Amino acid sequence: MDIFQNQEPEQDELFEHYRFLASKGQEPLRVDKFLMNFIENATRNKIQQAAKQGHIWVNGSRVKQNYKVKAGDEVKVMFEHPPYEFLLTPENIPLDIVYEDETLLVVNKPAGMVVHPGHGNYSGTLINALVYHFENLPRNSSERPGLVHRIDKDTSGLLVVAKTEATMSHLAQQFFEKSSEREYVALVWGNVEDDEGTVTGHVGRNPKNRLQMMVFPEGEQGKEAVTHYQVLERFGYVTLVSCKLETGRTHQIRVHMKHIGHTLFNDERYGGDRILKGTTFTKYKQFVENAFKILPRQALHAKTLGFEHPVTGKFMRFDSDIPQDMAQCIEKWRGYAKYSSQ
Repeated sequence: MDIFQNQEPEQDELFEHYRFLASKGQEPLRVDKFLMNFIENATRNKIQQAAKQGHIWVNGSRVKQNYKVKAGDEVKVMFEHPPYEFLLTPENIPLDIVYEDETLLVVNKPAGMVVHPGHGNYSGTLINALVYHFENLPRNSSERPGLVHRIDKDTSGLLVVAKTEATMSHLAQQFFEKSSEREYVALVWGNVEDDEGTVTGHVGRNPKNRLQMMVFPEGEQGKEAVTHYQVLERFGYVTLVSCKLETGRTHQIRVHMKHIGHTLFNDERYGGDRILKGTTFTKYKQFVENAFKILPRQALHAKTLGFEHPVTGKFMRFDSDIPQDMAQCIEKWRGYAKYSSQ
């Protein structure tokens, strides 16, 4: 009998799936509850099972599910297999290719499609489709084939994908130097007072809810973020705006617009899936609920994308139509605004 067969593997034999550093303001909290706030789609039962099996480590030691996380603790979830996002399975998913040449392609991503595999989304992603349709795509610093930038699962619109190492680094440099152009169209709650404006404020993870980002106005945390907005159309209780990104932080437009009091329409993660402006009359409530049904996601579309072609040096600009669900929702509000102004 092998006396070692029941020994648990050491930390250096395991693969890190998650790592979180408890912030300075962290009150003592059970590790299972702490991880519930941080890991998308995780159930408490799954986390407790992971703890029982010795997969949760704090400051280099295994802990049970009742361990209390304190400020400064480093919490890791470790397994004996590598993270699924590195096991990229090619999948025959059709792509809406707007432009393609030997060095790059521009894709129009539908809402609902995740860009790269991650917790809870190991198939059906844009990358699963890309590795099926294209061989030997270069990998970025996060080991993700072809990706230069990304957009959220429920945001639709344009993405550029690199086919060569040289294109990858050239495009990444343009995004870093802010010379690329990215314009989004968003429907936001409330009447945006100024016809145009700029939102600044560092964007970083919300220490109380890791699934959200938040603005740190003083810049003591997070990364610099700049969004320029312009009003396209006013519908009274909601406004259609164009947002141009100077920087590209996670959830940037969603967080910046919320920060100035204009949460994106039907943005569930940031509270836009409730009636934030207008009356509580049954008729209006019914109207908004119908609009939510038409557009069951945040009202955000990456409409235009511009960059210098890495080989020709020519500046290229691509434009995409607002998808049907969002266009229908905008039309519905347009009709409501006309009707209520009569």
